Amino acid sequence: MNRAQLADFLRTRREALQPEDVGLPRGPRRRAGGLRREEVAALAGMSADYYNRIEQQRGSLPSEQMLAALAQALRLSLSERDHLFGLGGHPAPSRTRDDRISPIMARIVDSLSDVPAMVWTNLGEVLVQTPPAVALLGDYTRFTGLSRYLVYRYFTDPAPRELYPPEDRDKRGRVFTADLRVEYRKDPDGVPGEIVEALLAVSEEFAEVWGRHEVDVTHHHDLKRYRHAELGELELYAQPLVDLDKDQYLMVFTAVPGSPSQEKLQRLIDMSAIRG
Repeated sequence: MNRAQLADFLRTRREALQPEDVGLPRGPRRRAGGLRREEVAALAGMSADYYNRIEQQRGSLPSEQMLAALAQALRLSLSERDHLFGLGGHPAPSRTRDDRISPIMARIVDSLSDVPAMVWTNLGEVLVQTPPAVALLGDYTRFTGLSRYLVYRYFTDPAPRELYPPEDRDKRGRVFTADLRVEYRKDPDGVPGEIVEALLAVSEEFAEVWGRHEVDVTHHHDLKRYRHAELGELELYAQPLVDLDKDQYLMVFTAVPGSPSQEKLQRLIDMSAIRG
């Protein structure tokens, strides 16, 4: 439990909310913005004294039930909820597919079943793939532990590199590392820090790339080359659709119309449909 950060996090989330955001009247005598401590306590179903002790860095370790109630009272996003649990000394609640992917994003993915598309988190964990995306890249949703994150697999497992031509592999590693650095800056004590610490311990290559401090490696809209066992090399563009509330984005792969890669991409889509 990190008492100081827990207190600061709760305070900032409380002050970011207005009474009307949670269905409370503002009242004529309210001067400061944000919710009062007693209002948060009431919304969470706990005593005002108990909540005061948390923000004052006193008292006992909050239970998982208390943290869940606070997350709901403060209208936290899933990422904020997970951060709250970590600060409170508890593992974050597991997420299902339904609560990890926004309804809008899920509907878009369902409508893209005939093209390579997938939903990533901001840390490179794939939550769902269309069948053509699995045919192109393999099943990225099957991994567990730190291997869920592409950057970790890239520097610890030779298999992900085989997807790219040898001359592109250095840049791919730099791209994945730069993305990780952005998330590490925002949450060095959370999962990004865990990934960095683990990679520094096992990969000299990652340590060298990490030491460059690169944060601006062009990647989302640039041309990517993928190697497929049956179709050979495909040149594809990946267009992201970002869901800021969920810290995730949908990636759709396309090829230049009329190009050899477009023909191969259509064959890939047909193959995935046949194989089910």
